[in-house]
Amino acid sequence: MSGTVLQIAIAPEESVLPGTVPEVEVRAEGIVGDRYGDAGDLTLIEVEALEGFAADTGIDLTHEESRRQVLTRGIRLNDLVGKRFRVGEVECVGRELCEPCNHLQSMTRPGVLRGMVHRAGLNADIVTPGRIAVGDAVHA
Repeated sequence: MSGTVLQIAIAPEESVLPGTVPEVEVRAEGIVGDRYGDAGDLTLIEVEALEGFAADTGIDLTHEESRRQVLTRGIRLNDLVGKRFRVGEVECVGRELCEPCNHLQSMTRPGVLRGMVHRAGLNADIVTPGRIAVGDAVHA
């Protein structure tokens, strides 16, 4: 399985909408400069999930609004729970699905909570730090 990093979005604090950057440095603690930079994990979401959500509900949810750090194309992230994979130079282990929460819906619009169940992304533990850039491969 392989895919591509389409976009990277980080925010320095919780209440700020993430902004896109061309690359990030990832340490064992997390992404440098991100609000969750000490959480020890990485969050990813598939562009296909956002497109499917829009088709099913008529609600456009952007990558930045999803609050996930890495947007991918071409790889089923749900299949990576419990598996090792690489994002650019960073080796990860899929820990659990990122299920939507009331906070996400309150920051976006009604319908996001129910519509994004089982397609809101992946939480992954960082095994080997490194760099992730837009255009990098995602390999499982």
